[in-house]
Amino acid sequence: MTHAAARWSAILLLCSGPCFAPPSGHADGWEESVAAGVRSYHQGDYGTAEEHLGKGLTEAERALGPQDSRLAIAVTLLAEVYRAQGRYVESEPLFERSIALLERALGPEHPDVATGLNSLAQVYEAQGRHADAEPLYRRSLAIREKALGLQSPQVARSLNNLAEVYRAEGRYAEAEPLYRRSLAVLEKALGPEHPDVATGLNNLALSYHAQGRYADAEPLYVRSLAIRERTLGPQHLVVARSLNNLAALYRAQGRNTEAGPLYARSLAIRERAVGPHHPDVAQSLNNLALLYMAQGRYAEAEPLYKRALAILEKALGPEHPATATSLNNLALLYHAEGRYAEAEPLYKRSSSAWEQTLGPEHPTLATGYTNLADLYVAQDRTREAEPLYRRALALREKAFGSSHPDVVVSLQKLASLYQAQGRHAEAGTLIKQALTILETAFGPEHPDLATFLENYAASSRKAGHEDKPETVETGAAVIPARAR
Repeated sequence: MTHAAARWSAILLLCSGPCFAPPSGHADGWEESVAAGVRSYHQGDYGTAEEHLGKGLTEAERALGPQDSRLAIAVTLLAEVYRAQGRYVESEPLFERSIALLERALGPEHPDVATGLNSLAQVYEAQGRHADAEPLYRRSLAIREKALGLQSPQVARSLNNLAEVYRAEGRYAEAEPLYRRSLAVLEKALGPEHPDVATGLNNLALSYHAQGRYADAEPLYVRSLAIRERTLGPQHLVVARSLNNLAALYRAQGRNTEAGPLYARSLAIRERAVGPHHPDVAQSLNNLALLYMAQGRYAEAEPLYKRALAILEKALGPEHPATATSLNNLALLYHAEGRYAEAEPLYKRSSSAWEQTLGPEHPTLATGYTNLADLYVAQDRTREAEPLYRRALALREKAFGSSHPDVVVSLQKLASLYQAQGRHAEAGTLIKQALTILETAFGPEHPDLATFLENYAASSRKAGHEDKPETVETGAAVIPARAR
Protein backbone atom coordinates (compact mmCIF):
# COMPACT_ATOMS: atom_id res chain seq x y z
CA MET A 1 0.00 0.00 0.00
CA THR A 2 1.35 3.44 -0.91
CA HIS A 3 1.88 5.99 1.84
CA ALA A 4 -0.81 8.23 0.28
CA ALA A 5 -3.33 5.39 0.11
CA ALA A 6 -2.48 4.32 3.66
CA ARG A 7 -3.04 7.84 4.95
CA TRP A 8 -6.33 8.06 3.07
CA SER A 9 -7.48 4.69 4.38
CA ALA A 10 -6.87 5.84 7.93
CA ILE A 11 -8.87 9.01 7.33
CA LEU A 12 -11.75 7.10 5.79
CA LEU A 13 -11.96 4.38 8.37
CA LEU A 14 -11.27 6.26 11.58
CA CYS A 15 -13.18 9.51 11.13
CA SER A 16 -16.39 10.16 13.05
CA GLY A 17 -19.12 9.71 10.46
CA PRO A 18 -18.78 9.67 6.67
CA CYS A 19 -16.26 12.54 6.51
CA PHE A 20 -14.55 11.35 3.38
CA ALA A 21 -11.52 13.17 1.97
CA PRO A 22 -9.68 12.68 -1.34
CA PRO A 23 -6.14 11.33 -1.38
CA SER A 24 -3.16 13.62 -1.20
CA GLY A 25 -0.23 13.37 -3.51
CA HIS A 26 -0.17 11.20 -6.64
CA ALA A 27 -3.44 9.43 -7.38
CA ASP A 28 -3.99 6.40 -9.59
CA GLY A 29 -6.98 6.26 -11.93
CA TRP A 30 -9.19 4.44 -9.45
CA GLU A 31 -8.31 6.93 -6.72
CA GLU A 32 -9.35 9.80 -8.97
CA SER A 33 -12.72 8.15 -9.63
CA VAL A 34 -13.22 7.56 -5.93
CA ALA A 35 -12.28 11.16 -5.10
CA ALA A 36 -14.86 12.38 -7.64
CA GLY A 37 -17.43 10.16 -5.92
CA VAL A 38 -16.54 11.69 -2.55
CA ARG A 39 -17.12 15.19 -3.90
CA SER A 40 -20.51 14.21 -5.30
CA TYR A 41 -21.43 12.59 -2.00
CA HIS A 42 -20.75 15.78 -0.07
CA GLN A 43 -22.89 17.70 -2.58
CA GLY A 44 -25.79 15.34 -1.90
CA ASP A 45 -25.65 14.00 -5.47
CA TYR A 46 -25.80 10.32 -4.58
CA GLY A 47 -26.52 9.12 -8.09
CA THR A 48 -23.34 10.66 -9.46
CA ALA A 49 -21.41 9.53 -6.40
CA GLU A 50 -22.55 5.97 -6.98
CA GLU A 51 -21.49 6.15 -10.63
CA HIS A 52 -17.99 7.39 -9.80
CA LEU A 53 -17.46 5.02 -6.90
CA GLY A 54 -18.71 2.02 -8.86
CA LYS A 55 -16.28 2.93 -11.63
CA GLY A 56 -13.49 3.41 -9.10
CA LEU A 57 -14.13 0.03 -7.53
CA THR A 58 -14.11 -1.71 -10.91
CA GLU A 59 -10.85 0.04 -11.85
CA ALA A 60 -9.29 -0.83 -8.48
CA GLU A 61 -10.26 -4.49 -8.81
CA ARG A 62 -8.71 -4.57 -12.26
CA ALA A 63 -5.52 -2.79 -11.14
CA LEU A 64 -5.03 -4.38 -7.72
CA GLY A 65 -6.89 -7.69 -7.81
CA PRO A 66 -10.05 -8.62 -5.90
CA GLN A 67 -8.31 -9.34 -2.57
CA ASP A 68 -6.11 -6.25 -2.21
CA SER A 69 -6.74 -4.48 1.10
CA ARG A 70 -6.83 -1.09 -0.63
CA LEU A 71 -10.17 -2.10 -2.12
CA ALA A 72 -11.64 -1.53 1.33
CA ILE A 73 -11.55 2.21 0.59
CA ALA A 74 -13.76 2.06 -2.48
CA VAL A 75 -15.95 -0.72 -1.09
CA THR A 76 -16.63 1.19 2.13
CA LEU A 77 -17.40 4.42 0.31
CA LEU A 78 -19.84 2.77 -2.07
CA ALA A 79 -21.53 1.09 0.88
CA GLU A 80 -21.88 4.49 2.56
CA VAL A 81 -23.55 5.94 -0.53
CA TYR A 82 -26.04 3.07 -0.60
CA ARG A 83 -26.72 3.55 3.11
CA ALA A 84 -27.33 7.28 2.61
CA GLN A 85 -30.02 6.37 0.08
CA GLY A 86 -31.65 3.85 2.39
CA ARG A 87 -30.46 0.97 0.22
CA TYR A 88 -29.45 -1.15 3.16
CA VAL A 89 -29.74 -4.50 1.42
CA GLU A 90 -27.13 -3.35 -1.09
CA SER A 91 -24.85 -1.71 1.46
CA GLU A 92 -24.72 -4.69 3.83
CA PRO A 93 -22.65 -7.10 1.66
CA LEU A 94 -20.24 -4.29 0.80
CA PHE A 95 -19.55 -3.56 4.46
CA GLU A 96 -19.13 -7.30 5.03
CA ARG A 97 -16.63 -7.45 2.17
CA SER A 98 -14.72 -4.47 3.53
CA ILE A 99 -14.46 -6.14 6.95
CA ALA A 100 -13.20 -9.37 5.35
CA LEU A 101 -10.54 -7.46 3.39
CA LEU A 102 -9.37 -5.68 6.52
CA GLU A 103 -9.32 -8.85 8.63
CA ARG A 104 -7.24 -10.63 6.01
CA ALA A 105 -4.78 -7.75 5.69
CA LEU A 106 -4.57 -6.54 9.28
CA GLY A 107 -5.86 -9.38 11.45
CA PRO A 108 -9.21 -9.75 13.25
CA GLU A 109 -8.16 -7.65 16.26
CA HIS A 110 -7.05 -4.53 14.38
CA PRO A 111 -8.77 -1.21 15.23
CA ASP A 112 -9.73 -0.69 11.58
CA VAL A 113 -11.72 -3.92 11.75
CA ALA A 114 -13.55 -2.45 14.73
CA THR A 115 -14.47 0.55 12.58
CA GLY A 116 -15.85 -1.73 9.88
CA LEU A 117 -17.89 -3.61 12.45
CA ASN A 118 -19.36 -0.30 13.63
CA SER A 119 -20.43 0.57 10.09
CA LEU A 120 -22.14 -2.77 9.54
CA ALA A 121 -23.85 -2.49 12.92
CA GLN A 122 -25.23 0.90 11.89
CA VAL A 123 -26.78 -0.68 8.77
CA TYR A 124 -28.46 -3.26 10.99
CA GLU A 125 -29.73 -0.53 13.29
CA ALA A 126 -31.21 1.39 10.38
CA GLN A 127 -33.24 -1.72 9.57
CA GLY A 128 -34.39 -2.11 13.16
CA ARG A 129 -32.15 -5.15 13.61
CA HIS A 130 -30.87 -4.14 17.04
CA ALA A 131 -30.24 -7.73 18.10
CA ASP A 132 -27.87 -8.12 15.13
CA ALA A 133 -26.17 -4.78 15.76
CA GLU A 134 -25.43 -5.33 19.45
CA PRO A 135 -22.84 -8.16 19.14
CA LEU A 136 -20.98 -6.21 16.44
CA TYR A 137 -20.77 -3.15 18.67
CA ARG A 138 -19.65 -5.36 21.55
CA ARG A 139 -16.92 -6.97 19.45
CA SER A 140 -15.82 -3.55 18.20
CA LEU A 141 -15.63 -2.29 21.78
CA ALA A 142 -13.60 -5.33 22.89
CA ILE A 143 -11.12 -4.88 20.03
CA ARG A 144 -10.63 -1.22 20.82
CA GLU A 145 -10.27 -1.76 24.57
CA LYS A 146 -7.60 -4.41 23.96
CA ALA A 147 -5.73 -2.59 21.20
CA LEU A 148 -6.05 1.03 22.33
CA GLY A 149 -6.66 0.95 26.08
CA LEU A 150 -9.68 1.78 28.21
CA GLN A 151 -9.12 5.54 28.01
CA SER A 152 -8.96 5.81 24.22
CA PRO A 153 -11.43 8.14 22.47
CA GLN A 154 -12.17 5.27 20.08
CA VAL A 155 -13.30 3.19 23.05
CA ALA A 156 -15.53 6.07 24.12
CA ARG A 157 -17.12 6.11 20.66
CA SER A 158 -17.81 2.38 20.83
CA LEU A 159 -19.40 2.85 24.26
CA ASN A 160 -21.60 5.56 22.76
CA ASN A 161 -22.72 3.35 19.90
CA LEU A 162 -23.59 0.44 22.18
CA ALA A 163 -25.53 2.84 24.40
CA GLU A 164 -27.46 4.01 21.33
CA VAL A 165 -28.63 0.44 20.70
CA TYR A 166 -29.81 0.17 24.29
CA ARG A 167 -31.62 3.50 24.01
CA ALA A 168 -33.37 2.37 20.81
CA GLU A 169 -34.54 -0.75 22.66
CA GLY A 170 -35.76 1.25 25.64
CA ARG A 171 -33.00 -0.17 27.87
CA TYR A 172 -32.32 3.22 29.39
CA ALA A 173 -30.87 1.94 32.65
CA GLU A 174 -28.21 0.03 30.70
CA ALA A 175 -27.55 2.89 28.30
CA GLU A 176 -26.94 5.63 30.84
CA PRO A 177 -23.74 4.27 32.46
CA LEU A 178 -22.25 3.67 29.01
CA TYR A 179 -23.02 7.24 27.97
CA ARG A 180 -21.50 8.53 31.20
CA ARG A 181 -18.37 6.40 30.89
CA SER A 182 -17.98 7.52 27.28
CA LEU A 183 -18.30 11.15 28.30
CA ALA A 184 -15.75 10.78 31.10
CA VAL A 185 -13.19 9.24 28.73
CA LEU A 186 -13.74 11.91 26.09
CA GLU A 187 -13.52 14.81 28.54
CA LYS A 188 -10.29 13.45 30.01
CA ALA A 189 -8.67 12.61 26.65
CA LEU A 190 -9.87 15.53 24.54
CA GLY A 191 -10.93 18.22 27.00
CA PRO A 192 -14.39 19.44 28.02
CA GLU A 193 -14.80 21.66 24.96
CA HIS A 194 -14.14 19.06 22.25
CA PRO A 195 -16.87 18.44 19.63
CA ASP A 196 -16.91 14.73 20.52
CA VAL A 197 -17.85 15.69 24.07
CA ALA A 198 -20.72 17.68 22.60
CA THR A 199 -21.87 14.52 20.79
CA GLY A 200 -21.79 12.54 24.02
CA LEU A 201 -23.80 15.22 25.83
CA ASN A 202 -26.29 15.29 22.96
CA ASN A 203 -26.85 11.54 23.08
CA LEU A 204 -27.26 11.37 26.84
CA ALA A 205 -29.77 14.20 26.46
CA LEU A 206 -31.63 12.17 23.85
CA SER A 207 -31.93 9.31 26.32
CA TYR A 208 -33.33 11.62 28.98
CA HIS A 209 -35.62 13.20 26.38
CA ALA A 210 -37.02 9.78 25.43
CA GLN A 211 -37.79 9.08 29.10
CA GLY A 212 -39.57 12.38 29.55
CA ARG A 213 -36.77 13.63 31.83
CA TYR A 214 -36.88 17.03 30.19
CA ALA A 215 -35.26 18.92 33.08
CA ASP A 216 -32.25 16.58 32.88
CA ALA A 217 -32.05 16.75 29.09
CA GLU A 218 -32.21 20.52 28.61
CA PRO A 219 -28.88 21.55 30.21
CA LEU A 220 -27.08 18.82 28.27
CA TYR A 221 -28.56 20.00 24.96
CA VAL A 222 -27.69 23.60 25.84
CA ARG A 223 -24.10 22.74 26.76
CA SER A 224 -23.69 20.59 23.63
CA LEU A 225 -24.94 23.45 21.47
CA ALA A 226 -22.59 25.94 23.16
CA ILE A 227 -19.55 23.71 22.63
CA ARG A 228 -20.38 23.22 18.97
CA GLU A 229 -20.92 26.93 18.38
CA ARG A 230 -17.59 27.78 20.00
CA THR A 231 -15.50 25.06 18.37
CA LEU A 232 -17.14 24.70 14.95
CA GLY A 233 -18.72 28.12 14.44
CA PRO A 234 -22.36 29.23 14.59
CA GLN A 235 -23.04 28.31 10.96
CA HIS A 236 -21.81 24.71 11.07
CA LEU A 237 -24.16 21.90 10.06
CA VAL A 238 -23.64 20.12 13.38
CA VAL A 239 -24.85 23.28 15.12
CA ALA A 240 -28.03 22.99 13.06
CA ARG A 241 -28.54 19.49 14.50
CA SER A 242 -28.14 20.76 18.05
CA LEU A 243 -30.62 23.54 17.41
CA ASN A 244 -33.03 20.97 16.01
CA ASN A 245 -32.76 18.73 19.05
CA LEU A 246 -33.21 21.53 21.56
CA ALA A 247 -36.20 22.78 19.58
CA ALA A 248 -37.72 19.27 19.65
CA LEU A 249 -37.36 19.22 23.44
CA TYR A 250 -39.15 22.55 23.72
CA ARG A 251 -41.89 21.34 21.37
CA ALA A 252 -42.38 18.21 23.50
CA GLN A 253 -43.02 20.49 26.48
CA GLY A 254 -45.38 22.77 24.56
CA ARG A 255 -42.81 25.59 24.58
CA ASN A 256 -43.55 26.36 20.95
CA THR A 257 -42.56 30.02 21.05
CA GLU A 258 -39.04 28.96 22.08
CA ALA A 259 -38.88 26.07 19.60
CA GLY A 260 -39.85 28.10 16.52
CA PRO A 261 -36.78 30.38 16.30
CA LEU A 262 -34.46 27.41 16.82
CA TYR A 263 -36.08 25.42 14.01
CA ALA A 264 -35.93 28.49 11.76
CA ARG A 265 -32.25 29.08 12.52
CA SER A 266 -31.46 25.40 11.88
CA LEU A 267 -33.19 25.63 8.52
CA ALA A 268 -31.30 28.80 7.58
CA ILE A 269 -27.93 27.22 8.43
CA ARG A 270 -28.66 24.19 6.32
CA GLU A 271 -29.90 26.14 3.32
CA ARG A 272 -26.77 28.27 3.41
CA ALA A 273 -24.39 25.34 3.96
CA VAL A 274 -25.72 22.70 1.55
CA GLY A 275 -28.20 24.54 -0.67
CA PRO A 276 -31.99 24.54 -0.79
CA HIS A 277 -32.37 21.07 -2.31
CA HIS A 278 -30.42 18.94 0.19
CA PRO A 279 -32.11 16.25 2.32
CA ASP A 280 -30.95 18.03 5.49
CA VAL A 281 -33.00 21.04 4.41
CA ALA A 282 -36.00 18.76 3.92
CA GLN A 283 -35.63 17.54 7.49
CA SER A 284 -35.67 21.09 8.84
CA LEU A 285 -38.70 21.95 6.71
CA ASN A 286 -40.43 18.87 8.08
CA ASN A 287 -39.67 19.77 11.68
CA LEU A 288 -40.83 23.35 11.28
CA ALA A 289 -44.04 22.02 9.72
CA LEU A 290 -44.52 19.70 12.72
CA LEU A 291 -44.34 22.75 14.97
CA TYR A 292 -46.89 24.61 12.88
CA MET A 293 -49.19 21.59 13.08
CA ALA A 294 -48.88 21.54 16.85
CA GLN A 295 -49.98 25.18 16.80
CA GLY A 296 -52.90 24.46 14.46
CA ARG A 297 -51.25 26.49 11.67
CA TYR A 298 -52.14 23.94 9.00
CA ALA A 299 -52.10 26.35 6.05
CA GLU A 300 -48.49 27.27 6.86
CA ALA A 301 -47.43 23.67 7.45
CA GLU A 302 -48.69 22.27 4.14
CA PRO A 303 -46.27 24.06 1.74
CA LEU A 304 -43.34 23.12 4.00
CA TYR A 305 -44.31 19.44 3.94
CA LYS A 306 -44.78 19.55 0.17
CA ARG A 307 -41.42 21.22 -0.39
CA ALA A 308 -39.70 18.69 1.88
CA LEU A 309 -41.35 15.83 -0.01
CA ALA A 310 -40.26 17.21 -3.38
CA ILE A 311 -36.65 17.54 -2.18
CA LEU A 312 -36.53 14.00 -0.83
CA GLU A 313 -38.16 12.40 -3.85
CA LYS A 314 -35.61 14.03 -6.13
CA ALA A 315 -32.55 13.55 -3.93
CA LEU A 316 -33.22 10.12 -2.45
CA GLY A 317 -35.95 8.59 -4.60
CA PRO A 318 -39.63 7.79 -4.01
CA GLU A 319 -38.98 4.64 -1.94
CA HIS A 320 -36.40 6.01 0.52
CA PRO A 321 -37.40 5.77 4.22
CA ALA A 322 -37.05 9.55 4.60
CA THR A 323 -39.39 10.06 1.65
CA ALA A 324 -41.85 7.66 3.26
CA THR A 325 -41.69 9.69 6.48
CA SER A 326 -42.40 12.86 4.52
CA LEU A 327 -45.43 11.22 2.89
CA ASN A 328 -46.62 10.08 6.31
CA ASN A 329 -46.38 13.58 7.73
CA LEU A 330 -48.24 15.19 4.85
CA ALA A 331 -50.93 12.56 5.36
CA LEU A 332 -51.04 13.50 9.06
CA LEU A 333 -51.79 17.06 8.04
CA TYR A 334 -54.62 16.06 5.71
CA HIS A 335 -55.91 13.71 8.40
CA ALA A 336 -55.96 16.50 10.99
CA GLU A 337 -57.87 18.73 8.56
CA GLY A 338 -60.46 16.04 7.88
CA ARG A 339 -59.22 15.56 4.30
CA TYR A 340 -59.46 11.79 4.65
CA ALA A 341 -59.65 10.94 0.95
CA GLU A 342 -56.31 12.72 0.40
CA ALA A 343 -54.66 11.26 3.50
CA GLU A 344 -55.41 7.57 2.88
CA PRO A 345 -53.36 7.02 -0.31
CA LEU A 346 -50.40 8.84 1.24
CA TYR A 347 -50.47 6.64 4.34
CA LYS A 348 -50.63 3.54 2.15
CA ARG A 349 -47.82 4.71 -0.12
CA SER A 350 -45.71 5.59 2.93
CA SER A 351 -46.16 2.15 4.49
CA SER A 352 -45.41 0.47 1.18
CA ALA A 353 -42.14 2.38 0.83
CA TRP A 354 -41.09 1.56 4.41
CA GLU A 355 -41.88 -2.10 3.87
CA GLN A 356 -39.93 -2.21 0.61
CA THR A 357 -36.79 -0.54 1.98
CA LEU A 358 -36.78 -1.56 5.65
CA GLY A 359 -38.48 -4.93 5.44
CA PRO A 360 -41.90 -6.17 6.63
CA GLU A 361 -40.83 -6.54 10.29
CA HIS A 362 -39.37 -3.07 10.85
CA PRO A 363 -40.97 -1.21 13.77
CA THR A 364 -41.36 1.97 11.72
CA LEU A 365 -44.15 0.17 9.86
CA ALA A 366 -46.08 0.21 13.13
CA THR A 367 -46.30 3.98 12.75
CA GLY A 368 -47.81 3.65 9.29
CA TYR A 369 -50.31 1.01 10.38
CA THR A 370 -51.30 3.03 13.45
CA ASN A 371 -51.87 6.22 11.48
CA LEU A 372 -53.94 4.46 8.83
CA ALA A 373 -55.97 2.75 11.57
CA ASP A 374 -56.55 6.13 13.23
CA LEU A 375 -57.87 7.39 9.91
CA TYR A 376 -60.29 4.48 9.67
CA VAL A 377 -61.48 5.04 13.25
CA ALA A 378 -62.16 8.69 12.43
CA GLN A 379 -64.45 7.45 9.63
CA ASP A 380 -66.08 4.75 11.82
CA ARG A 381 -64.33 2.03 9.80
CA THR A 382 -63.40 0.13 12.95
CA ARG A 383 -63.38 -3.32 11.35
CA GLU A 384 -60.59 -2.15 9.05
CA ALA A 385 -58.76 -0.45 11.92
CA GLU A 386 -58.50 -3.39 14.31
CA PRO A 387 -56.16 -5.63 12.28
CA LEU A 388 -53.88 -2.66 11.66
CA TYR A 389 -53.64 -1.85 15.36
CA ARG A 390 -52.95 -5.53 16.07
CA ARG A 391 -50.23 -5.64 13.43
CA ALA A 392 -48.62 -2.50 14.85
CA LEU A 393 -48.65 -4.02 18.35
CA ALA A 394 -47.07 -7.25 17.09
CA LEU A 395 -44.31 -5.39 15.26
CA ARG A 396 -43.41 -3.31 18.30
CA GLU A 397 -43.44 -6.29 20.64
CA LYS A 398 -41.23 -8.27 18.29
CA ALA A 399 -38.79 -5.43 17.70
CA PHE A 400 -38.53 -4.05 21.24
CA GLY A 401 -39.99 -6.66 23.55
CA SER A 402 -43.35 -6.65 25.30
CA SER A 403 -42.17 -4.26 28.03
CA HIS A 404 -40.94 -1.40 25.86
CA PRO A 405 -42.65 2.00 26.30
CA ASP A 406 -43.41 2.21 22.56
CA VAL A 407 -45.67 -0.81 22.99
CA VAL A 408 -47.91 1.36 25.20
CA VAL A 409 -48.98 3.42 22.17
CA SER A 410 -50.37 0.32 20.46
CA LEU A 411 -51.96 -1.01 23.64
CA GLN A 412 -53.76 2.28 24.23
CA LYS A 413 -55.02 2.49 20.65
CA LEU A 414 -56.35 -1.06 20.70
CA ALA A 415 -57.90 -0.61 24.15
CA SER A 416 -59.71 2.54 23.02
CA LEU A 417 -61.08 0.66 20.01
CA TYR A 418 -62.31 -2.19 22.22
CA GLN A 419 -63.88 0.32 24.58
CA ALA A 420 -65.77 1.88 21.68
CA GLN A 421 -67.01 -1.56 20.68
CA GLY A 422 -68.18 -2.37 24.21
CA ARG A 423 -65.44 -4.95 24.72
CA HIS A 424 -64.62 -3.59 28.16
CA ALA A 425 -62.94 -6.65 29.65
CA GLU A 426 -60.47 -6.85 26.74
CA ALA A 427 -59.82 -3.12 26.97
CA GLY A 428 -59.15 -3.34 30.69
CA THR A 429 -56.60 -6.10 30.23
CA LEU A 430 -54.65 -4.01 27.74
CA ILE A 431 -54.76 -0.93 29.95
CA LYS A 432 -53.37 -2.87 32.92
CA GLN A 433 -50.55 -4.14 30.71
CA ALA A 434 -49.79 -0.61 29.52
CA LEU A 435 -49.77 0.80 33.06
CA THR A 436 -47.38 -1.92 34.20
CA ILE A 437 -44.98 -1.06 31.37
CA LEU A 438 -45.06 2.66 32.15
CA GLU A 439 -44.60 2.19 35.89
CA THR A 440 -41.70 -0.22 35.35
CA ALA A 441 -39.98 1.97 32.76
CA PHE A 442 -40.46 5.40 34.31
CA GLY A 443 -41.73 4.99 37.87
CA PRO A 444 -45.21 5.55 39.33
CA GLU A 445 -44.82 9.35 39.56
CA HIS A 446 -43.83 9.98 35.93
CA PRO A 447 -46.03 12.57 34.13
CA ASP A 448 -46.57 10.21 31.17
CA LEU A 449 -48.47 7.89 33.50
CA ALA A 450 -50.96 10.61 34.43
CA THR A 451 -51.28 11.67 30.80
CA PHE A 452 -51.98 8.09 29.76
CA LEU A 453 -54.73 7.72 32.36
CA GLU A 454 -56.30 11.03 31.36
CA ASN A 455 -56.29 10.10 27.68
CA TYR A 456 -57.83 6.72 28.34
CA ALA A 457 -60.49 8.17 30.65
CA ALA A 458 -61.41 10.72 28.00
CA SER A 459 -61.67 8.07 25.29
CA SER A 460 -63.82 5.93 27.59
CA ARG A 461 -66.21 8.80 28.26
CA LYS A 462 -66.59 9.42 24.55
CA ALA A 463 -66.95 5.68 23.84
CA GLY A 464 -63.97 5.86 21.58
CA HIS A 465 -65.24 8.54 19.19
CA GLU A 466 -62.30 10.92 19.15
CA ASP A 467 -62.70 14.42 17.79
CA LYS A 468 -59.14 14.33 16.47
CA PRO A 469 -56.94 11.31 15.75
CA GLU A 470 -54.06 10.60 18.06
CA THR A 471 -51.30 10.20 15.54
CA VAL A 472 -47.81 8.86 15.89
CA GLU A 473 -45.52 11.27 14.19
CA THR A 474 -42.10 10.31 12.81
CA GLY A 475 -40.35 13.38 11.58
CA ALA A 476 -36.75 12.75 12.62
CA ALA A 477 -37.32 15.44 15.21
CA VAL A 478 -34.27 14.40 17.22
CA ILE A 479 -30.97 13.33 15.76
CA PRO A 480 -28.63 10.92 17.55
CA ALA A 481 -24.97 10.90 16.63
CA ARG A 482 -23.03 7.73 15.95
CA ALA A 483 -19.27 7.58 15.97
CA ARG A 484 -16.91 5.40 14.00
